[in-house]
This record gives sequence, C-alpha cells and structure tokens, in this order.
Amino acid sequence: MITFHIQDMTCGHCASTITKAVKEAAPDATVAIDLKQHQVSIATKTMTTTELQEVLVEAGYTPIQVGISAES
Repeated sequence: MITFHIQDMTCGHCASTITKAVKEAAPDATVAIDLKQHQVSIATKTMTTTELQEVLVEAGYTPIQVGISAES
C-alpha cells in the first residue's frame, strides 16, 4: 500500500471524491481513508506512486507520500 498525507482532506465528501477519482483511474485499487489522520492508503497493481499522486492532485488535493508497505 502507498500512503499519502492529505492535509486538505477534511470531510466525508473529500474522502468520497478521492475514492472515486482513484477508482476511476485504477478500478482494481483498494482505498483506505483515515480522515482523523488525513491519510489515504491505496493498493493497486496498475498505477505507480507518481501516477496516483497525479490523480489526487487532479482531484484537487495536495498529497504528500508518507510511506509504502508490502501488500498482504
């Protein structure tokens, strides 16, 4: 999973917008959102970290990559 900190993700609507944008770009993606921590974790085999970051920027957010973990 690739984890991004998105400080400007503040509500359920933001979470929904981000999830929708990621799923449109990578239908195989699993998206986990932690609103309280302003974090989005994404697992996909079809997009690179840079591509995911671009999708989040295009959706109107400012993602900062904070980690990559092995998928289980």
